[in-house]
Amino acid sequence: MVADTPIQIGQRIAARRRAARLTQAELAAAAGLSHAMVRAIERGARRPSDASLEAIAEALGVDGSRLVTGYAGTAARVHAALPAISAAIAGYTIPLDLPAMPFARLQARVDEAVAWRLAAQYGQIAVGIPAILQAALQHFHAAAQPTRADAARLVVAAARTADAVAYKHGAHDLSARLIDLMHWAAPYTEDPVVQATVAYTSAETYLAARAYRVGQRALELALDAGPAPTSDASAAARAALHMRAAVVAARGENVDAAAEHLQHAHDLADTLTEGIYMGTAVGPSSVRIHEVAVAVSLGRDHVADALTVAKKWKPGPEIPAERRSGFYVELGRAQLWSGRPGDAFESLKVARRLAPQAVREHPWAREDIETIRRLKRADAESLTSYAEWIGAL
Repeated sequence: MVADTPIQIGQRIAARRRAARLTQAELAAAAGLSHAMVRAIERGARRPSDASLEAIAEALGVDGSRLVTGYAGTAARVHAALPAISAAIAGYTIPLDLPAMPFARLQARVDEAVAWRLAAQYGQIAVGIPAILQAALQHFHAAAQPTRADAARLVVAAARTADAVAYKHGAHDLSARLIDLMHWAAPYTEDPVVQATVAYTSAETYLAARAYRVGQRALELALDAGPAPTSDASAAARAALHMRAAVVAARGENVDAAAEHLQHAHDLADTLTEGIYMGTAVGPSSVRIHEVAVAVSLGRDHVADALTVAKKWKPGPEIPAERRSGFYVELGRAQLWSGRPGDAFESLKVARRLAPQAVREHPWAREDIETIRRLKRADAESLTSYAEWIGAL
């Protein structure tokens, strides 16, 4: 297959942009790129990188293959990178090479990767995280005792970021191994807040296995062993555990436990300013999002609770894109169950605009768009386009 020329790619992007009634400046803002870069790409003076192409495609609401012939997209890039992630942690207890990356540089790269996770930029993570994991483990093994705690923190943060990619893309065995790595490294941080954060992440294993009762119990044991809420960080850690315990209990149809954990999360979050604590969004807005998640997880009989929250409140920019996107996926399901497929489609479109890579890997979004297509024939063309994008066709 002959590769597309930069001019051909630029012409397709420009045509899609005009069809979407966007200016170059508006497309650049939506894609998080500079106006100069978009202008150069459209006139064929610059070939877009994979990351830039995905950002433009997401801003235009199309798959990257519509802009570049044969483009495999984020999912293919992620799956191609999974073996490298696996190799990076294969012998995590065994010291090998001395670190080549300076510690300050590693810290900056971990912070960047965490930001990618919160923004659901899984393609970016997949490419960069193997080297970050390897460097973090090298620093940990080479560190003297006083600095080993800092290195262990970076190991936990890097493993959690890699786990987001593995878990979202269905590599649950790799996800479990990354969580094992986090459990191994967390005690070396000598920080109970870090250990509580690992327990929060570990719930993914139970969610993936649909082992809700044991998952709820594991989170409650973590709460028993966790730090008292004597600081913002420790209060946030406990609130996060309660938020996740509420969702896991709801998936297990334990209405009372879900309500109790949600109330505890409310009480703790009300003492905090909405923000990112140890890599997790916590605060009053995050708890409201979990109210919707709990209601939808409990099933059709509880959708009125989700719709009541959404009628009064919507998440703003204080919430990371991934979590805001999840709110709209869950709201869409509540709207669909309540006989409002048009509103459900609008919510799914908002979710895609906020964090397209997260929506493409969300099983509920794929299921619900198929149902909406059957119910809402008037929007057949736009629904079909969305279904093709998400992989439902």
